[in-house]
Amino acid sequence: MSNDDTEILARISEMVQAEHDLRTKEQADPATAEQATLRLKELEESLDQCWDLLRQRRARREFHQDPDGAGVRPVSEVEGYLR
Repeated sequence: MSNDDTEILARISEMVQAEHDLRTKEQADPATAEQATLRLKELEESLDQCWDLLRQRRARREFHQDPDGAGVRPVSEVEGYLR
C-alpha cells in the first residue's frame, strides 16, 4: 500500500468518525437535526469519492498502471454508480 493509499484510508477513517459523531449529536439534540443532515450528506458524498479513488488506485496498480493516474471523480459521477 502506498503512502497515498494510507492517507486516503486515514481520511476515510476521520470522516467515518465525524459521521458517527454527527449521528450521535443528532440523536442527543434533535434541534440540530437539519444542520446535521446536511453535513451528513456532504460526508457521505466525500466518503464515496474517497472509496472510489482508492478503488481506482488499486485497480490501476493491479493492471500495472501508475496509481497516481487516478483522480477524484465528481460527486455526480460517483453518486450515479449502480451498487
